[in-house]
This record gives sequence, structure tokens and C-alpha cells, in this order.
Amino acid sequence: MLTVEDVVTTYGAVRALDGVSLQAQEGTITAVLGANGAGKTTLLRTVNGLVRPLSGRITYAGRDLLKTRVENVVHAGIAHVPEGRGVITELTVEENLRLGGLWRRERDDRGKALGEVYDLFPRLGERRRSAASSLSGGARQMLSIGRALMGRPKMLLLDEPSLGLAPVLATQIMRRIRSLRDDTGLTVLLVEQNAKSALAIADRGIVLNLGRVVASEDARQLAADEQLRAAYLGF
Repeated sequence: MLTVEDVVTTYGAVRALDGVSLQAQEGTITAVLGANGAGKTTLLRTVNGLVRPLSGRITYAGRDLLKTRVENVVHAGIAHVPEGRGVITELTVEENLRLGGLWRRERDDRGKALGEVYDLFPRLGERRRSAASSLSGGARQMLSIGRALMGRPKMLLLDEPSLGLAPVLATQIMRRIRSLRDDTGLTVLLVEQNAKSALAIADRGIVLNLGRVVASEDARQLAADEQLRAAYLGF
């Protein structure tokens, strides 16, 4: 579904991505792993058009994303959940969710999508009329993901969904991501520092180091590679 070929993205003289190539197959979870500064967030921002690369090629379902405007990337079926649980705190849970589907014309389907988000994250349904500012960190992360799902994406770009969460909440979030893949066939590109949790739900793992791909393997094989884990993944 997504192909990244020899992408170079720079910030001034710094090469955040240095010839990165990868593929994310339809209906799979691809975990992108690595330390701070490895280029993980830049990869997602380059895929969705927020950052334009110096060179390379990115295609999604045969479409050239580098020639696609950012808003049309969303309309093509790619949703991005950035790091930091960026919800609008002044709005209620349901108002935040409805924002995610405003661009879709089918009003009945927006209502159906809202019900599906509440089924996936029952806590959001319980707090639908509460201000987003009153939510815990875990619930805000659920809200961020739920808002992205309101647009019925075919591919989800997730940036550090477990960051700052207690282990039990991080596990819940990861399980929900796996359920989405299993139940809907959603394709997920998952950026995570918690490599162990990410590989537990992923089909494939990509390891970045200083903007370069140093490993690309089946997730289980990657998790079993003690030398690679020790060198780059910290577990």
C-alpha cells in the first residue's frame, strides 16, 4: 500500500532521513523503531506531506504523494496521529470526534463511524459530554486515535501512541491498534520508542538509526535478534 524509495529529508545541513526505503503492506502493522533523533517522526511527516523531502519517491496505492497536497493526502485515506495527544481541550469528547469526520459528506456514515469509535474505546462513550481537558493521558490518546478514525482512513500513521502512559494503559492502546488491524484491515505505520510493545503487535519492524534503515525484518525475527536489540532497541 505504501512505498518509500530512497527518501532524503533535510533540516538545513542535517539529514534527518538519509536514503530511507521501506514498504508497508496492506492490512499490516509496520513498526518503525529507533532512538530519539533516528528520524522516525520525520518519516511520518514526510509521508503525509507536512515536510517535503529533498529527493526520493513516496507512493500510496499507486498515487505519487509528493505531488499531492496535504489535505488531499487525508482525502486519499491516510490519517496521521502526531505525538503529544493533540486534542482540542475546550471541546467535549464528542465534539473532538465529530471534527475528524467533518470533511466527509455522508452524514449517516459519520454517525455510524462515531458509534464504532465508542465501541472500540468504551471510555470515550462514557465521557462523550465531558471536556477533553478533563481526560487522563490514556483517554486523550484514545480520543486522538478515535478522531483520526472518524475519517474512515485506509492507513493510519501513529507517532509514539504509548509515550508518557502507564504500562497498563500503553498495553491497552497497543491492543486496540491490533484489534483495528484484525477487525477492519487497517494498515498501520507505527512509530514507537517502546520497541518491545510495538513488535508484539507488528507484522514487520523497521529500525532507523541516524536517518538510515539498519534493519527491516519480520517483527518476530527482529524481536529475537539479541545483537540487534542490544545495539538499537534497548531490550
